[in-house]
Amino acid sequence: MTIKTILTATTALAIAAPAFAADKAQVQFWHAMGGELGTIVDTFAADYSAGSETCQINAVYKGNYTENMTAAIAAFRAGEQPHVVQVFEVGTATMMAAEDKGAVYPVYKLMQDAGVDFDQSAYLPAVVSYYTDTDNNLLSLPFNSSTPVMWYNKTALDAAGVAVPTTWDEVEEAARALKANGVEKPFSMGWQSWTQIENYSAWHNIPMASEENGFASLKTEFTFNNDAVVNHIQRIADMGKEGLFGYGGRRGDSRGMFVNGETALWINSSAYYGGFKSDIKDFEFGQTMLPLDTAVADAPQNSIIGGATLWVLNGHKSDEYKCVAEFFQYLSQPEQQAFWHQNTGYVPITTAAYELSKEQGFYKTDPGTDTAIKELSLNTPTPNSKGIRFGNFVQARDIINEELEAVWAGDKTAREAMDAAVERGNALLRKFEDANS
Repeated sequence: MTIKTILTATTALAIAAPAFAADKAQVQFWHAMGGELGTIVDTFAADYSAGSETCQINAVYKGNYTENMTAAIAAFRAGEQPHVVQVFEVGTATMMAAEDKGAVYPVYKLMQDAGVDFDQSAYLPAVVSYYTDTDNNLLSLPFNSSTPVMWYNKTALDAAGVAVPTTWDEVEEAARALKANGVEKPFSMGWQSWTQIENYSAWHNIPMASEENGFASLKTEFTFNNDAVVNHIQRIADMGKEGLFGYGGRRGDSRGMFVNGETALWINSSAYYGGFKSDIKDFEFGQTMLPLDTAVADAPQNSIIGGATLWVLNGHKSDEYKCVAEFFQYLSQPEQQAFWHQNTGYVPITTAAYELSKEQGFYKTDPGTDTAIKELSLNTPTPNSKGIRFGNFVQARDIINEELEAVWAGDKTAREAMDAAVERGNALLRKFEDANS
């Protein structure tokens, strides 16, 4: 199935649906997927609804991750919450605290109560471990999981006479060769806290915070002002002074720099694959594993996930929750997950979807698309690389962004910025601990 086919199917279903949708249990599903991603999400909801005699899933785009989560919190306080809300990974600790206060209907309990078959072991360990409680119960449904990769412009690298870099020293060397060959801003990245602090730390098996990166206790404190991270951030800042790095924004704002050839090495989510495949026509591109900082580690550990999961909110009727459980079962089926993975770049969240993609020959026809899976499963995760779980981390990321931007602007050294980010971030952690202890 192609994106064009999806658009046609969605239009047809939208025309046909009103004849019977009003007689069904109505489920509100708020998501943060725009563009082609949103088209696929809407089609999943429409296809499921068309095949159900009792359930209608109403998928609604509510803006980016932060906007969607903020809207859901406000709606819950007003007693107008949706049944399902898509929340990005940094909101996990906040949602877990909401579960403790009765706002969240945990997925494992939802499936049990609805009598719907659900095998938690079917999900990839690197994905499911991020969203379980201390008793290994799954709290939210993994849906769109990704990890950072390094995207590269193969045409530009070949023209500059350099190989795809595998270490940060090689990234610098390649950037100089690219610059000399006319590439304006050879290196850039997006989601800078996620890619350059959170995943840099996991990739090199360095703790980002105490208490197992927040998994063990709310008493966690940030420690990413360590020498390894500080030196890494300073390296990128120095590359900027040399004209080798160009900052393009906090999220995916710098995507256009890679698509138009202004940047040839770009670190960001694996989930850009679907869009790149559609939009990049003028050069050959690829993706590879994150570079290794050989001054910090001899070999990489594993990357950690980003993306989001689907959380269920309390306050609705049992027949509607039955629909939610059945819709979650539908979303987790290999066919849906393999299609989602192959058309977006998000990792397949179940082993069955990964195996189906292999059987369909996807990794042969689209080489490199298993890079994210390889990164996540490279080694057994350690307490430093299992993931992160920090309260108020949406706000803490804003602080990290502010401090990193001060570095890129030349207003602070990396040491000054990371020290300030840790101090300011720890104040948010203590505030969260006080509110949830």
